[in-house]
Amino acid sequence: MTSPQPTVWPAFRARDARALIRFLVDVLGFQETVVHRDGDLVAHAQLAWPEGGGVMLGSARDAVDDPWPVVPGTAACYVVTADPEGVHSRAVAAGAEILRAPYTTDYGSRDVTLRDPEGNLWQFGTYAGEPRRSA
Repeated sequence: MTSPQPTVWPAFRARDARALIRFLVDVLGFQETVVHRDGDLVAHAQLAWPEGGGVMLGSARDAVDDPWPVVPGTAACYVVTADPEGVHSRAVAAGAEILRAPYTTDYGSRDVTLRDPEGNLWQFGTYAGEPRRSA
């Protein structure tokens, strides 16, 4: 039996979706699952995070033609990782804007915060959330 796919997918638009995909894959470590192109536009892309979950994104479009009119550069995502220092090192080496170098939160998570080339905020940390309460 295979594991179920995550049911929550952060989704956003990008001015240059192809460049953002390259940054997320080559620098941060996401894995390209699928990229559907429509000419020069990315109609839909799905990127998996190796430790679970993923994101979806596509090219920004004219507001009139966009059924998902999300403003590029306004997303904020928290990504669980066992290696925030590794993410930080790769991001620094690529010249990414680091907003907060690795630090320990008051609840014990080890986190790093950065901005991607589109302006989206990314926080990578060890906090995997609290267990669900049983009904």
